[in-house]
Amino acid sequence: MPVSSRSARVPGRFDLARPVNIAKLEAVEQLTLLAQEAGLSLVHLALAFVLEHPAITSAIIGPRTLEQLESQLEAVKVTLSPDVLDRIDEIVPPGTTINPEDAGYQPPSLTDPTLRRRSSTGR
Repeated sequence: MPVSSRSARVPGRFDLARPVNIAKLEAVEQLTLLAQEAGLSLVHLALAFVLEHPAITSAIIGPRTLEQLESQLEAVKVTLSPDVLDRIDEIVPPGTTINPEDAGYQPPSLTDPTLRRRSSTGR
């Protein structure tokens, strides 16, 4: 695996010997097959899913070329059937983070119960 600053900072997210990372790859393989069955690219499946979800207000894309941008913009024309949406939820159930290290920064005020209340003194 290539070395990057990200893999050095959080090596557990990229260690392919860990079962949680193997599970992520297996989910990607299943989603890739689902996209193929639906006649879509994985990028279009992912963006259409994001655009379909009522709790998501915007899709953040990261094209590096004009060609990538143009192909990603086509995702707005994709409508996923309820069957495809259900299959996505079966592959990765809603609210699931396969590898907890992918959840990102968790502030101490959320992870340390003693920091969840303001002090009653000093107000």
